[in-house]
Amino acid sequence: MIKAGNLSKGMFILAKDEPHYVAEREFVNPGKGSAFVRLKLKNLKTGAVIKQTIKSQEMVEDVEVSMRDAQYLYSDSDNYHFMDTETYEQNTIPVPNIEEKKYFLKEGDSYQLVLWENNPIDVVIPYKMEFAVIEAHEGLRGDTVSGATKVVTLETGLKVKVPLFIKQDDKIIINTETQEYVERAK
Repeated sequence: MIKAGNLSKGMFILAKDEPHYVAEREFVNPGKGSAFVRLKLKNLKTGAVIKQTIKSQEMVEDVEVSMRDAQYLYSDSDNYHFMDTETYEQNTIPVPNIEEKKYFLKEGDSYQLVLWENNPIDVVIPYKMEFAVIEAHEGLRGDTVSGATKVVTLETGLKVKVPLFIKQDDKIIINTETQEYVERAK
């Protein structure tokens, strides 16, 4: 058990008897009344997102999860498929559970699976990742209306704004939380 006021983004808690990931947390201390925490929780079984407000002194049940290294294999219409790098056992995660992470899954790359009661429920995406640019139009010199940026398409289909000097086949680093360009890969 943990106090709601001590929760932070990225923790796993039990809400309505199901594991949830704390996607957002906002601590509010109004002038009158007791402090409370606004949470945006993602159900790790169904992928549904709920908002919840809890008094900061209330106790919340935290969830014990474990992590396993796994290689991303492929996806189909129902699941994302991973292979445990130690046991070579295949694990699947339903598409709705990690839909928002689909642009950061590259076949053959290693990730960490989050397991609850020995069932994979989520995947941890690195904070920064390198991607190849597969489509980039020429930027126009002097075009500062768009903030001297252009939109390119990455190997996973993600479209991001980048500086004008980025070309097709370049490799760039992306912040996976904000989906923003960080720098050209070296």
